Amino acid sequence: MKYLHTMVRVTDLDASLAFYRDALGLEVVKQFDQPQGRFTLVYLAAPGDHQAQIELTYNWDPEHYTGGRNFGHVAFEVDDIYAACRRLMEHGVTISRPPRDGWMAFVRSPDNISIELLQRGGGLAPAEPWVSMPNSGTW
Repeated sequence: MKYLHTMVRVTDLDASLAFYRDALGLEVVKQFDQPQGRFTLVYLAAPGDHQAQIELTYNWDPEHYTGGRNFGHVAFEVDDIYAACRRLMEHGVTISRPPRDGWMAFVRSPDNISIELLQRGGGLAPAEPWVSMPNSGTW
């Protein structure tokens, strides 16, 4: 058995790509437009590691999606959690749970999917502005 991907439905493909690709830094692995089914699938993965992918499913006809905490979150390991959070903030993303401990942070996608970031190799030394930054919303 091999893990393939996690699928999330998105309501605005451009906003989702701006988050997952541009702000979070994932690479588009493949994209399929399915006119007969009226949907687009975009598969993304961490640079250099296409083993685990996230599939964005965009249905062309508007739908309202609700989420629950039973989904949990999608997690990514990063080389420098402070740099990753700075990059996200530069793209207008709110850091819901700042990396006060130098190890873990949470953000939310445009469709309110919780994304966990974990520092590779354990935590970095606590540093400002992260140590003093409060939580924002739920994560």
